[in-house]
Amino acid sequence: MFLKNSWYVACTPDEIESKPLGRKICGENIAFYRGNEGQVAAVENFCPHRGAPLSLGYVEDGNLVCGYHGLVMGCDGKTVSMPGQRVRGFPCIKSYAVVERYGFIWVWPGEKELADPALIHHLEWAESPDWAYGGGLYHIKCDYRLMIDNLMDLTHETYVHSSSIGQKEIDEALPTTSVNGDEVITARHMDNIMAPPFWRMALRGNDLADDVPVDRWQICRFTPPSHVMIEVGVAHAGNGGYDAPDHLKASSIVVDFITPETETSHWYFWGMARKFKPDDLALTDTIREGQGKIFGEDLDMLEQQQSNLLTYPERGLLKLNIDSGGVQSRRVLDRLLADEHQLIAKESSVA
Repeated sequence: MFLKNSWYVACTPDEIESKPLGRKICGENIAFYRGNEGQVAAVENFCPHRGAPLSLGYVEDGNLVCGYHGLVMGCDGKTVSMPGQRVRGFPCIKSYAVVERYGFIWVWPGEKELADPALIHHLEWAESPDWAYGGGLYHIKCDYRLMIDNLMDLTHETYVHSSSIGQKEIDEALPTTSVNGDEVITARHMDNIMAPPFWRMALRGNDLADDVPVDRWQICRFTPPSHVMIEVGVAHAGNGGYDAPDHLKASSIVVDFITPETETSHWYFWGMARKFKPDDLALTDTIREGQGKIFGEDLDMLEQQQSNLLTYPERGLLKLNIDSGGVQSRRVLDRLLADEHQLIAKESSVA
């Protein structure tokens, strides 16, 4: 159901600042912590002695100490020591490829020897001082693919987010979808409309009038295994829309890292990167608060949708033209999953 030989956002640095973190990702129970010289490490969240979660322990001298009987585990999955016991012969537990980059901790839950940090997508907004970022994390009890569907078709904004970013013009502007290799792009442009409440706030945040017509855009980009970056914004009408000069628009990238936990749950790292007033911390907080409420509305809808699908498993999902972005994204995933399963089967037959 989910790719394992891929990079996923596992957590943020603050989550492992003071103690280990246990998190299930793609069905793998993993303990994250900082090892020698502050380097991030990840091992199976299972003490080989009595099966206690290693994440309930603590870090000492770069090693992870089990909080049950004091077994000391190295970042390579090998047992180092245990008070009063001879444990060097204990079987190894699994260790994972893990990288700290762009303000996130990334994990490769599949075969460690295949992990290449160069495969992590470049995020310009995370490295440039011209951008500001603010975000958060939700745990959502639904299939991660439902979230991808949700983000690749923003028609729902009119109904789910009617008090913030929704407006009837979204329904009236048909989206276009294209596929470029493994990337799926769905775009929608709305010209000469009035901005909804969230975007009026953003216009004011960039010292722009909020009571004049604007051109609005939404460009959703899906990339495997489950990332969706959405270029969004409004510009004073008649100035080029998406291509308008920075001083005439409020534009951002909605950041969506969707990390599967189980077949019916995922970790949703959400945020917004903006290229205006990057030093305005109060504006960052205001946008984060507004965006958090918006995504909270998605959470309730998606969890109820998942509940319905589990109750009526025999019912298929209908596909309309507005669903094209999600449909194409699932096709990319299905193709890559088939390739991964074929690779695993080939390795098993050789072994």
